[in-house]
Amino acid sequence: MDLAGIRFRSLCKMTHYDCTGTALGKGDYAVVMTDRGPVLGQVVQRLDDVSSAPERTPFPKVVRAASADDLRAHQENARRETEAHAFCLARIEARKLPMKLVRTEILLDRSKSIFYFTADGRIDFRELVKDLAHEMRTRIEMRQVGVRDEARIVGGIGPCGKELCCASHLSGFEPITVKMAKDQGLALNPAKLSGVCGRLMCCLIYEHGAYARAKAGGTCPADRDGRMPDAGEAGDPSSPPGDGNEGS
Repeated sequence: MDLAGIRFRSLCKMTHYDCTGTALGKGDYAVVMTDRGPVLGQVVQRLDDVSSAPERTPFPKVVRAASADDLRAHQENARRETEAHAFCLARIEARKLPMKLVRTEILLDRSKSIFYFTADGRIDFRELVKDLAHEMRTRIEMRQVGVRDEARIVGGIGPCGKELCCASHLSGFEPITVKMAKDQGLALNPAKLSGVCGRLMCCLIYEHGAYARAKAGGTCPADRDGRMPDAGEAGDPSSPPGDGNEGS
């Protein structure tokens, strides 16, 4: 069995599809079926002669390699998405709905348009859906997403000055807790620990495993009160660990 790792527009996550018998290489485009419907994605990885465990759920199959018509439709849909997004924003404002539109997606075959939004609670958007269906002449789906998904879709620059992790390379969200910050001796300042989404920054998990192992072995650089030692408290760097240089 041959597998193709396919990535979709506005998503970092790569999904593997069975491409056995389909001529696809890295950088090519393919049409696949998702839970949303037919979507065009780009091949970012190719794995040949992969053996799959019998108990594993079969990989979904690639529908076909993208044709010139598929690529043209994809480009045309991008233009239509911009127009649909602007129209939806205008109708949201006109109907004074307490919601924030994040992204608009039109499926490859134009059988459905999906509008992603955030809101504090449940929204009665039935009249909005009627407006959109009348304007676009297609099925309309409204999908409410969380603030972390919003940051991933919209993108941006984090406090570190680099592109958001969720928008650049993370394939999924891990649970982030305040304990991770405590284990690393970080100041529990929400303004410094929160990302642009308002939640704890995903990067808190990157080094947490090393700190947790060091803490369990008694070699964690953080003081026992959860505070990192100041430069003047670090002691002689040539001294062996555990000789009394750590804070008491």
